[in-house]
Amino acid sequence: MPKTVVPLRELRAPLALPAVRDAPGPLADTQGRMLRDLRISVTDRCNFRCVYCMPREVFDADYKFLPHAAILSFEEIARLAGIFTGLGVKKIRLTGGEPLLRKDLHRLVAMLAPLGVDLTLTTNGSTLVKHAKLLKQAGLERLTVSLDSLDEATFRRMNDADFPVAKVLEGIDAAADAGLGPVKINMVVKRGVNDAQVLDMASHWRGTGHIVRFIEYMDVGSTNGWRMDEVLPSREILRMIGERFPLEPADANYQGEVAERWRYKDGAGEIGVISSVTQAFCRDCNRMRLSTEGSLYTCLFAQQGFDLKSLLRGGASDDEVRDHIAAVWRRRADRYSELRTAQTANLPKVEMSYIGG
Repeated sequence: MPKTVVPLRELRAPLALPAVRDAPGPLADTQGRMLRDLRISVTDRCNFRCVYCMPREVFDADYKFLPHAAILSFEEIARLAGIFTGLGVKKIRLTGGEPLLRKDLHRLVAMLAPLGVDLTLTTNGSTLVKHAKLLKQAGLERLTVSLDSLDEATFRRMNDADFPVAKVLEGIDAAADAGLGPVKINMVVKRGVNDAQVLDMASHWRGTGHIVRFIEYMDVGSTNGWRMDEVLPSREILRMIGERFPLEPADANYQGEVAERWRYKDGAGEIGVISSVTQAFCRDCNRMRLSTEGSLYTCLFAQQGFDLKSLLRGGASDDEVRDHIAAVWRRRADRYSELRTAQTANLPKVEMSYIGG
């Protein structure tokens, strides 16, 4: 694993926005994929140092995070979100970093709620006890909590922070009590680190109404030292759980849904698996990502983004911004997960903490 890294925003300038051309009709990319989801990173900071996202040997005390003036304001985010909904976006997810480190995030939620989209948030759960009611009152519909183990030692090994798992569990309870349930719980599974806790995680949440989603360890960014032999394929996860609690496949909630759904045959709820390494889902990918400082990314594994902040702060109209976004989507041809090789996995890519998971 490299000891230092130059943030991608400094390694390469954002790509110039493509020339705008009149292209009436549905907003489809070169593979026929329709824009549906928008993920917005509201901060590049986090209070955890998860080994697969922000390893401490890189994101240490000397790491230079974005200054406040460089990140999009709530007003700028809300303006862009409104433009995206006009282009067909039905779901907005707020991410980070850890989004609840952004001061007064409930204010942004209240600004986005009137758009009428499915509004959700991904958090590490560390401050949910404090924020859950405010988020619900502001209009948040539901949320996802990242939780990689119920075992204290393994949990701390994964997040590399002095934070007890019990506090995250209290946060999940607080979210459910506030009306933000059922909560989705994401577990990134890394072979040899937390794979022994897969069955414990399934057993703990079975019958609670909450939904655990098991995620294959991915080669996101350039700092996590990813290796294919540390990936536990989702088929093995399903086998482990299914031998104890029989499962059956469930239909997707919508086309392009990332998680593959499985129900417990005895009616005790469901789980999900996200197989972006072993079963690429590029063919249905309908997501765009907006970085903390206003760059637009068309793939989680992208190397460069498109600068929207300069348009916003340069006086562009909503129509001009919309047309540029549409032009980016129409030329989109990303198929990283389908084409992944050992060589492409090691290419410099934007960090997940900067563009959101």
